[in-house]
Formats: sequence, C-alpha cells, structure tokens
Amino acid sequence: MHGEYKVPGGKLVVVDLDVDGGELRHTRVAGDFFLEPDEALDAINGALDGAPADTDTAGLAARIDTALPEGTVMYGLTSEGIGIAVRRALAHATDWTDYDWQLVHEGPQAPTLHMALDEVLTQEVAAGRRPPTLRVWEWGAPSVIIGSFQSLANEVDPEGAARHGIDVVRRISGGGAMFVEPGNTITYSLSVPDALVQGLSFQDSYAYLDDWVLGALADMGIKAWYQPLNDIATDAGKIAGAAQKRMVGPGGGPGAVLHHVTMSYDIDADKMLEVLRIGKEKLSDKGTKSAKKRVDPLRRQTGLPRESVIERMIDSFRGRYGLTDGGVTEEELARARELARTKFSSPEWTARVP
Repeated sequence: MHGEYKVPGGKLVVVDLDVDGGELRHTRVAGDFFLEPDEALDAINGALDGAPADTDTAGLAARIDTALPEGTVMYGLTSEGIGIAVRRALAHATDWTDYDWQLVHEGPQAPTLHMALDEVLTQEVAAGRRPPTLRVWEWGAPSVIIGSFQSLANEVDPEGAARHGIDVVRRISGGGAMFVEPGNTITYSLSVPDALVQGLSFQDSYAYLDDWVLGALADMGIKAWYQPLNDIATDAGKIAGAAQKRMVGPGGGPGAVLHHVTMSYDIDADKMLEVLRIGKEKLSDKGTKSAKKRVDPLRRQTGLPRESVIERMIDSFRGRYGLTDGGVTEEELARARELARTKFSSPEWTARVP
C-alpha cells in the first residue's frame, strides 16, 4: 500500500507498507523532508511496524514520538503528518496528480446560479460523469452568502441589505457569511472525488485542499497560512474563508467533496458593516476589536489587478497538477438553472434557519 501527504507549509511524506494479521508490516517512510539524526528514520519505521492497522493518526504519532532518539530534529515533517500518510495508504487515497483536472471559468452569473452549479457539478463528480474540477466564479451581482446552518436574522440586517440592493442567498455548505461585490471578490470551487481526502480528518482536509493556493499566494509575495478551521490568514489579517460539503455517490457509493473559497480582493468595509451583523463573540474569537481589521484585501497586499491574481492562481494550479480548459455542459447548466429557481431563490430555503 502506498500513501502520500504534503505537510501544510512543509514537505512531502511518502509511506509504503503492507498489512499482515491486522498489523502494519514492512513500513517504509520517505520524502523530501529533513531529519536528524539519520537513525531517526529507522526509529520511525520501527515504531510503525506492528501497529494495529486500525490505529488512528494520533495513536500513530504517539508511537513515533515515543521511539524518536533524544534530540531528533524534524524540518518539513511532523509525526502527525507521517500518521496521516499511513492512514491515506490504508484508505487507498489518491493524489492530485492521479486526475485530469478541468477548469471552468465562465462569465458573470447570478449568485443563486453559482450555488446551484456547486451542487450540480459536485454531484456529477461523485457520479463519475465529470472529472475533478476547479471552477473560478465571476459574480453577476452583489450578495450576502450565508452558511447552511446560519440564522438569517442573526447574520443579516435586512434594512442595510435592501438599502444597498443586496440579496441574500444560502449555500449548501456550513461556515460563516460572505459579503460579495463583483470586482471585489475572488471565489473558486474544487469539486473532487472523496478518494482525494481519504485518511484525512475533516480539519486536515481543509489544510490539504488549501495548500495549492498558499503556494500561489507565495509566488505573488504573500506569506499566507491555513488557520483552523477554515481561514487563510496573513500577518496583516484574514484574506479568505473556506467551506465544504460532502456528497454521497449514486447508490451510496464513493462520493465527492465540494471545497469552495472566497477571497477578499478589495472590500467596502463600511457597507459590509451595514449589511452584516458581526457580533462581539466573532470578533473576540478572531483576536480583534474591529470588523474592518479582520480582513486585509489582496489588492493592497499584491498591488495586482484582480484579473492578474486570478490568472496567476490558475497558472499555479496548472503547473502543479495539470489543468485542461473546459466548461459547464448544457445538461449541467439546465439542471443548475432549475435548481437556482426552485431551491436557491426560494424563501423556504433562504430562511430555513430563520
């Protein structure tokens, strides 16, 4: 069995192993990490050999930590990262480069249609009718997008939204509210087979699926990192938030994961505060007293036009994993339009948590 895992902000860990009698055997850890002293690698392999195959990531990491020689130094490597690579090997997880990725980047569309496209395209990936897809959004109208489980009344000031002509749409994933204006926001979705995140905890899957964009930002001179559970942050503040939805495949078979990210290219903070109700609890959790200071736009940090930021992100993904230009099929678009009309435009869905 073979498993790979790139430690967020670190290096690639590769594990090859066998299972015999319910235990790990012939475990071999490798990768482009740094490790001192040399005998620490033998200690890691020895610690994993004989471990019950159902040992979780924390248990595997504990075995490794106990076996490491005193003074061991890991760079680009963690005991937990090794444990994750083992779990991915046991789960027969796939890697990014195992797929032929497709790019969907089309003209501006209504917020309700974007919600519907996320659902439809991820269902198609789960059914095996569509390859894993990176979809970059273009917004056709300003909107507030609330999480699947958020209270409409608690999150949005209806008078402020009406005053600025901003509609409210509820998405299928959890997480917090997004304040969106065309030209000020960069949003993308990844619709991927769940095999890509097998062996990862829910939290680890966020870091894993965000790692490529951290590299793209670094190429633009931005030092960014994953901040649990679902933020991308810099020294200057938060620049993006992610959310996920898991979907079961046809007949209960292998499914797919929707992972979408909204990044602030620019922001009208005064307008945002008139539309969103950002409570004191949320601000204290982010370690700031001012909502304006929570988000630091990419425009200021990069000095690049929005279109250039998007182009560089796409180029970075293509350079890492390959990416073929594609589009939404007529059948997918028809289904999405119907879903946008019957579900995402309906008061029953938008106010399902009043």
